[in-house]
Amino acid sequence: MAFVAGYVLLLIAFGVLPTCYAIYFAFTNASGSFTGISNFVTTAQDFRFADSLSHVALYLVFWLLSLVVFVVVLALLLHRLSSGPLSQALRFLYYIPGALAGAASVLVWLFMLDPTVSPVSSLLETLGFHTFGEVIAPGNLALLFTIIAFWTGAGGWIVVMYGALNNIPKDIMEAARIDGANGWQTAWRVQIPMLRKWIVYMVILAFAGGAQLFVEPQLLSSPARAWPAATTRSTS
Repeated sequence: MAFVAGYVLLLIAFGVLPTCYAIYFAFTNASGSFTGISNFVTTAQDFRFADSLSHVALYLVFWLLSLVVFVVVLALLLHRLSSGPLSQALRFLYYIPGALAGAASVLVWLFMLDPTVSPVSSLLETLGFHTFGEVIAPGNLALLFTIIAFWTGAGGWIVVMYGALNNIPKDIMEAARIDGANGWQTAWRVQIPMLRKWIVYMVILAFAGGAQLFVEPQLLSSPARAWPAATTRSTS
């Protein structure tokens, strides 16, 4: 009981109470009077609501598909390298971006996405982006947020999947080799099916985190608002 007491107190202080407070605000107005679902109706009628919902949904589709495909593929490739020095180095490199907080990762990508200072400016210009404003145009945001989220969060999941692959019984892998299965067949018919519960677990947590998208748009919106003003001053 004493072992979990600290966690329970923090959970109540920073989880349960703020949730209850938010629920109270959701059903009351500024004066504290109960308003039923009128706040939700007002929000749904806002002209920005449908676009915001569709943008987040598109981002979630990109994010979850890229996570499932690339994390599983990279984990399988990492597992094929066995436990040599290269495998250990790659696991370390995969995990480094996850050590950065969401705000820090966005600041890194603000630098990477500005064609005037980016080390990949030639690639951006080849793709037709010559200014920062063109890169972060609304039509590109779902893909940009997916890239940022993948760079930040995929490394930890690759390590998790790598650990799950190591837990597959060796006799099953040996039986597949004896039956003549090549690397692709072993991955598709043995390893991926045995990773199914881990993949589902990853998708659930990634969906919960992705649906709370806030830091990335908030930070990107600041330079996006400043860019037109700076352009106007430079051309006047």
